[in-house]
Parts: sequence; structure tokens; C-alpha cells
Amino acid sequence: MKKILVPTDFSDNAFNALAYATALHAYEPCSFYIVHSYADAVYREEALHPENEMHSLKSEMEEKAVKALRDLETRCKEHQHNTLHNYTFIAEYADLVDAINNWADQEDIDLVIMGTRGSTNKRGRTFGSNTLHVLKYVHCPVLAVPEGYQYQQPKEVLFPSNYLVPYNKRELALLDHIAGSADAKVHLLYIDPIRNFSLRQKDNKHLLERTLGRPKLQFETTEEKDKTLAISKYIVHKDIDLLTIVNSRHSYIEDMLYQSTIEQLGLHVKIPFLVLQNVAR
Repeated sequence: MKKILVPTDFSDNAFNALAYATALHAYEPCSFYIVHSYADAVYREEALHPENEMHSLKSEMEEKAVKALRDLETRCKEHQHNTLHNYTFIAEYADLVDAINNWADQEDIDLVIMGTRGSTNKRGRTFGSNTLHVLKYVHCPVLAVPEGYQYQQPKEVLFPSNYLVPYNKRELALLDHIAGSADAKVHLLYIDPIRNFSLRQKDNKHLLERTLGRPKLQFETTEEKDKTLAISKYIVHKDIDLLTIVNSRHSYIEDMLYQSTIEQLGLHVKIPFLVLQNVAR
């Protein structure tokens, strides 16, 4: 049974991510862990309260979180009728990354699915600050769903790689399952001026070929030197509907995650964005 964690701040964007998660796994048994972390809400109020009131403030915030989760559970029952799915609703006094990592480790979570923006993020930004932190620091794969994105089965998946990363087989198996279940094509895009592969690159490319056995694979190269621009162009030209990147040294994620770079290049990710963390679990 798949185990999916969905963080929520009770925004429409978070609920949309939950709807995407259930649609993506509509035909398989899944346990969904809906997690709300409320430590940040306490810290925001801390300056307005004397220290001796902090305990009662925490209790108040916990009560609000539990009530909001009950309301969310009711909303889920009204909108979700899949007998293959079950839900656990969790209020956690921790920051978002710690809460996700705690439950990911405890329950051996397969995938985190969340919205790209939270209720407090500014308009015009592709990623909210919480999403950026989760993408960079959570220890399991994360699928970020753009605001307002309506589920459609992914058919064209872009996976940029320079083949320098020693991929995690469990996480490649996740991509294989998502793309294979949708009978999708995975475009493996090589962006590098050096065209002669090292032995390491050849071995890692062969690992991809062996592990991604279900979807169709298409190996591509590009003359574009700027990695972010190359990815942006490819998304448009090939009508990509799922972007996958590995979060690792020697990968492209640092170029992608900094908002200034995205805004400068006009790259606003409007498709789901899967980040493989390449962490042994």
C-alpha cells in the first residue's frame, strides 16, 4: 500500500494538492497522512504575548488546528469516495520540514504531495517559501502541484540529467510507477557542452534504462548552455506535463529553485514538479 503525506495549511491550494494526490492514485490502495504543522503560528504570536502565556497559546493553536482538521476531514468525506483510500489527520507542533521528516521516517512515506504556494505567499511567485524549504530539505520525494492545477494523467515527463548522479533505485521506481501507470514517455534531457560521457555517466545512464522499464524513454540533448532556460524551452516545445529533477550535488535543482532565477528567465512552473531527494531510506 502506498503511503502519501500531504501537508495542509487549510488553503484552497493545499486542498487542490490533496485532490491531485487522490486522483493520481485513484486505482491503488493508499494511506494519506494529512499533516498540519502549527509551530510557525505560535512563533508569529510569540512577540504579542508574555512568556508566561506561551503554554496557553500553544494549547489554543493546537485546538484551532485540530478543529480545522476535523472540518477538512468532513470536506474530504464529501468529495472523496474511493474505498481504496484511507486518511489520517495529524496536528504537529513542529516546523513544516521537521513535521514532514518525522512522519516520513515514522511511517516510511513514499511521496509528499503539496501545493506550490501557501495561504500567506505573495501572488506572482511560483514557489512559496515553505515549498522551497520542503523541496530542498525533506528526506523523501516531493511532488509540488501548481496553484489551481487540475489533474490530468501525465503523458510527457521531462527528466533533465547530466548522468553524474548515483540515482536512488527506490525513487527511480517511484518515477517508473507514476510514468508507467500512465503509459507516459520520459524525456531524458542531457544539458552539457561536454558530449563524451565518462564511465560514471555511462553507468548511470544504463541504470536509468534498466530501472525505468515501464515508460517509453526518449534520450535528448540540447545545445542550450543555460540549464534553466533549456528546461523551460523543452517544457513548452514538447508539451511536458510533469517535470522531474533530482535534488543532489551535480544536479540542476539549485538552478531551478532560486526564485530570482525563475523570474529573470520567465520560467513559472505551471506543471507538477517532482523532486527526487536521492536519500538512502
